[in-house]
Amino acid sequence: MSADVFLALAIFALVTSVTPGPNNFMLLASGVNFGFWRTVPHMLGISSGFSTLLLGVGLGLGALLQTFPAMHLALKVAGGAYLIYLAWKIAMSRSISAKMDANAAPMTFLQAAAFQWVNPKAWVMAVTAMAVYTNPERPLVSMALVVIAFPLINLPSVSVWAGFGTALRGFLANPVRLKWFNIAMGVLLTATLWPMLR
Repeated sequence: MSADVFLALAIFALVTSVTPGPNNFMLLASGVNFGFWRTVPHMLGISSGFSTLLLGVGLGLGALLQTFPAMHLALKVAGGAYLIYLAWKIAMSRSISAKMDANAAPMTFLQAAAFQWVNPKAWVMAVTAMAVYTNPERPLVSMALVVIAFPLINLPSVSVWAGFGTALRGFLANPVRLKWFNIAMGVLLTATLWPMLR
């Protein structure tokens, strides 16, 4: 992979990682409700899970889904249903972690990693990255570079959203503000399904 192509890949990874989407809206809400450090496993799970998704797409999973549209539809339905469930949980959250009941907890590393496999934005990013930035003449080397580059850029990018949420904790300590913030995050998370439905 040439330096120009790698730079283009890095810019693609940055733009797709830092722009709004399901992961970033959930990290923003988690930063508000649980604080930055309790959200770290969620952030690490996103980067790790997305890396495994990239690897799976690079090894042919994307082509398999194109060959079998029913599998692709099942994945979209499962992803959409899970996204709506997560949006509901966020929208119904009413207190910051210090005052929360024992059942409230941020997303775990494994939950965040598994979510990447049903996240519509993650699939679009993975398929695009593998289609555009791998070299058919050196498929394994270029695929490895894509898989390595993304977490290096993705983790700091998604951390910004958790950090921003943490910075809002003081302002959202007011229960009414927190209620409407969480409802707004739930609605925005549900709205990320729109591109998948078109």
